[in-house]
Amino acid sequence: MTKRAEVTVLHAEPVSPGKYWIAITGGEAEVAEAMVAGLEIAGPARLDHTELPYAHDVVLDAVANGITAKVPLDAIGVLELATMASAVRAADAALKCADVTLVDLHLARGIGGKGYLVVTGDLADVDAAIDAGVDCAGEAAVVGREVMANPDASVAQAAARRRR
Repeated sequence: MTKRAEVTVLHAEPVSPGKYWIAITGGEAEVAEAMVAGLEIAGPARLDHTELPYAHDVVLDAVANGITAKVPLDAIGVLELATMASAVRAADAALKCADVTLVDLHLARGIGGKGYLVVTGDLADVDAAIDAGVDCAGEAAVVGREVMANPDASVAQAAARRRR
């Protein structure tokens, strides 16, 4: 991919038996060209992929560096997805559609290559964000979803405390 176009590799690592993930960033045309090369090489071994022109800044930072979690507000939404790519797409859609804060974006490691996201905000915004994430990721990719209004303080703290 890096030989085909000038892109920056954010991650390239195995995440569970038989699965490997690569995350790149760069200009829109460069990423598109690098993705063509990556998809050609991966062939039928590819489980999923996503290309997000104009990705939300928080999603890009979460993929690159992880999240500095904040204690959730009056509602928490959790969305678990079958693939990392669908989780990234869902997080991007959730953040772009509603006034929510991304509390966690966990990709692949320790969960069999799946991904999940946790958002917080006002209940209506959290509901809208989770719905947008499901719509963008595709219902077939959804493993589970939950929206909790007024979570107990211990649940709120736990959601913001996952170890990296």
